[in-house]
Amino acid sequence: MTTLILIIDILFVIAAVALLLTEVKWDMQMMQQNSYRNERFIKWLKGSSEYAGVSRLADLAMLVLALSTFMQSWPVKLILAIAMAVKCTIALRKKYKKPLVFTKRVLRLYLTECTVLLAVAALAAVMRQLTFEAGLVALFFATFSYAFSLAFNWLLKPVERAINNSFINDAKRILAQMPHMKIVGITGSYGKTSTKHYLNRILSEKYSVLMTPGSFNTPMGVVRTVREMLQPYNDLFIVEMGAKNIGDIKEICDIVHPQMGIVTAVGEQHLESFKSIENVQRTKFELIDALPADGFAVLNDDFPYVANRKVDNVTARRYTVAPKSTSDYHVENITYSAAGTQFTIVGEGRSIELSTRLVGECNISNLMAAVIMALHLGVDEQKIKYAVSRIEQVEHRLNVKRTASGITIIDDAFNSNPDGSRMALDVLAGMKGGKRIVITPGMIELGSKQEYFNELFGEHIAETADVAIIVGQYNRDAILKGINKKDMNSANVHSVTTFAEAQKLMLSFAQAGDTVLYENDLPDSFK
Repeated sequence: MTTLILIIDILFVIAAVALLLTEVKWDMQMMQQNSYRNERFIKWLKGSSEYAGVSRLADLAMLVLALSTFMQSWPVKLILAIAMAVKCTIALRKKYKKPLVFTKRVLRLYLTECTVLLAVAALAAVMRQLTFEAGLVALFFATFSYAFSLAFNWLLKPVERAINNSFINDAKRILAQMPHMKIVGITGSYGKTSTKHYLNRILSEKYSVLMTPGSFNTPMGVVRTVREMLQPYNDLFIVEMGAKNIGDIKEICDIVHPQMGIVTAVGEQHLESFKSIENVQRTKFELIDALPADGFAVLNDDFPYVANRKVDNVTARRYTVAPKSTSDYHVENITYSAAGTQFTIVGEGRSIELSTRLVGECNISNLMAAVIMALHLGVDEQKIKYAVSRIEQVEHRLNVKRTASGITIIDDAFNSNPDGSRMALDVLAGMKGGKRIVITPGMIELGSKQEYFNELFGEHIAETADVAIIVGQYNRDAILKGINKKDMNSANVHSVTTFAEAQKLMLSFAQAGDTVLYENDLPDSFK
């Protein structure tokens, strides 16, 4: 019997350690999605029911049982070991929209936390001379892992800061060795990633160009691009600059020192951190303020908080889709077809007829910014026309494709915002011949205006779509409130928990000729 009890104690310890490693991994995933910022992680915890969710309550119940007198019974220990093993298996098999990326920072944080906690558990077992004690301590750490993850993230901040500073200095050294290279910064509440891709394609007709890949639009993302991808022969470096707080753009500019800049939009996005659109404007124009006296700026005056911002430190060109008194460039003769869009950019004595596979007013606007910058950099008009005609749609940004079954998909799943969602719904409204279906969880990070904008979003859905599928609970009530204001047929309005359910529901009634708009796709930190 003694041998059996020892074996069960060992199994209990192994299961408890596995549970601890699994719970800390989940913490790391959410810490990564919250930019390793404790205040954002805490806010996520409070809003995601992690404090008292089913998973945490299960951990707590197991801990209470383990601490009770029932643990004198080896069957109870075995049952708990099995329960912990099952919980780990379920967690490891679960699929996530945005899984944990084991970066060097994640590995440092994960390994440090787990090593220290497991060492404490082992020490407890040695001091008490009880194998079972290590499992008990590990189970305690697993139950409250989020608190320990917060603590270790705070403790390692000086280490991360020192490492980041060394990388930043190395990037600055590399850039200083390439004085011939010109740097173009692109920022905006939205449209910056698409504009980056379009500008890269056009400038590549004349220059050797590097752009920051994917969403490498943070200081360390830019630094990584410089250190790992920049080549001595590059003529131009296009830097996408993202921001969620005042000073974020300036931090990137202080690293790369751009000579040219594009502001694609100033809108009500990330208001949760910015608090006001005035702060958004101030932050986006940190790019323009950082340009040298001989610099060049391209500004989208279709947004009031771009148009009303005076720029006199550099030469600036302003653009709008429709002609305005303040704009230097505008668009005429827009024609949509199954093949894409034809339009003419007019300004400063030029009239450039263009054809593109892209659709939507937002894409035309983003193309304008790229074309104006390319003209400034001396790219021939014929090369611009050729490049624009060959530009591919950027994934998840108003990307239009057709399935084998004849259903048209408008993929606008990346980072929805009030203006972008309105434009996407307008594109959907223009689709004829079948049902117009929208699948969306709504918009996030809008602070105190979140409910307001999602309600307006719901109203516009009712005006442009035939069927609405609302995903999750985060914005459901606000969107439905807006839809109900416009008396959309309730039989065509559905609420589901996940995108998988939404997809299954849509496929049950969609048929050839229908159009489906995927508008936004919230990460796992939102429900």
